[in-house]
Amino acid sequence: MTDNQNLLAEQRRALILDEVRRRGGVRVNELTRRLGVSDMTIRRDLDALARQGMVAKVHGGAVPVAEPSTHEPGFEAKSALEPSAKDEIARAAAALVVPGSAIALSGGTTTYALARRLLDVPDLTVVTNSVRVADVFHEARPASGEGRRAPTVVLTGGVRTPSDALVGPVADRAVRSLHFDLLFLGVHGLSVEAGLSTPNLAEAETNGCLIRAARRVVVVADHTKWGTVGLSSFGSLDEVDTWVTDRGMAAEVRSEVAEHVPGLLVAGETGA
Repeated sequence: MTDNQNLLAEQRRALILDEVRRRGGVRVNELTRRLGVSDMTIRRDLDALARQGMVAKVHGGAVPVAEPSTHEPGFEAKSALEPSAKDEIARAAAALVVPGSAIALSGGTTTYALARRLLDVPDLTVVTNSVRVADVFHEARPASGEGRRAPTVVLTGGVRTPSDALVGPVADRAVRSLHFDLLFLGVHGLSVEAGLSTPNLAEAETNGCLIRAARRVVVVADHTKWGTVGLSSFGSLDEVDTWVTDRGMAAEVRSEVAEHVPGLLVAGETGA
């Protein structure tokens, strides 16, 4: 198989995976018609996705792999998911930040990507419960004499989660004493019924405190987070002012989200 054929196979499997997640399952005969390939090709694609643990094969098709609602991947594992989408989202979200403002970044790999995009925004005060986000600003501090003032970073303290967020009573008390202009919030999942959710009970409480301390709430999450539900909800879609996402979001999902979220910013699209 040539390199070009390999690329086409990867693109086809990405489309299949997106369809499985969006619809909750697909049939082989539907995919052959939609993608214009043979049954054998689709079955090989499904076999490959199943070996990677991305789908579960059933008679005549495939369904999503059901993750326990308490499953919380580590930071490195989450970093490997949708990296290009996260970078596009980070670039679009960074354009929302006004120099001199006080902002908050929750834990998460998308907020980590955003932090790296904010290093050149002057006079920021950054509140975060993410060790990784705080490290981005700490490691980029200008050397003495460069004439550029480093952002003021407030790290909440607390108990560290597998995704390197700080949560619990210490973090909650710190957040409740603060007020910020803009919150950038990473999430495990979003849905109409469950709203914003996470597998970690303590993180849900801390995220709720962050929402209540912010004048404006911006969720930064790629399209695969839609329909995912974690163990604990910490906010409704109606509490979100803007959702910055990527171009993988289907048109029907955009319409559904628009009924609840005033601003939907799709990174990489003209006019976004």
